[in-house]
Amino acid sequence: MLKIWGRTNSVNVQKVLWCLAELDVPYERVDAGLTFGKNDEPWYLALNPNGRIPLLQDGDFSLWESNSIVRYLAAKHGLGTLCPKSLETRAHADRWMDWQLSMLITPVSIVFWNLIRTPATGPDRAAVEKATQEANRACAILDGHLTINEFVAGSRFSMGDIPVGATVHRWLALPGVERPALPALEDWRARLGERRGFRTHVMLPLS
Repeated sequence: MLKIWGRTNSVNVQKVLWCLAELDVPYERVDAGLTFGKNDEPWYLALNPNGRIPLLQDGDFSLWESNSIVRYLAAKHGLGTLCPKSLETRAHADRWMDWQLSMLITPVSIVFWNLIRTPATGPDRAAVEKATQEANRACAILDGHLTINEFVAGSRFSMGDIPVGATVHRWLALPGVERPALPALEDWRARLGERRGFRTHVMLPLS
């Protein structure tokens, strides 16, 4: 059976679990990372030299990097649905998955690690302020796109919505953060909230 190594409060693991729920693919999940350890053991590093989560094992095949895992699962189990059959539509999905990595996740993570997993020295308020501005600018770009598109790749839900949706939900769930009104983005998140996999694996308390 397919196996996922990683803890459920990791946004990167949440992407993969949500994807699997959409595809209705059975799997085994094993806690790893932070207090659970395992990701620094030699066998793990042999499969994922970064020592991060998630790690996918599918028979003799292993894969790391959450967006790559989502793409692999969507192509293997959801070609024509979660992975768009049209190359153009798939490129749109890929583009927003890459955008999540290049523009959104870093500022969101800076605020998250300062406010939720606060270091012993306390939050770095200057870093939080700067990252908040960057995350809000990125979300405004997405909001503009969603004013004319129901989902990130167009009119249908796709693999592209998964990494972006998980990260945006985390951003909007962070307490005490000033955010502009983003009505199209909020409506999109509400549409995602109608999906069982999103509710089960993403809409969790931040920790």
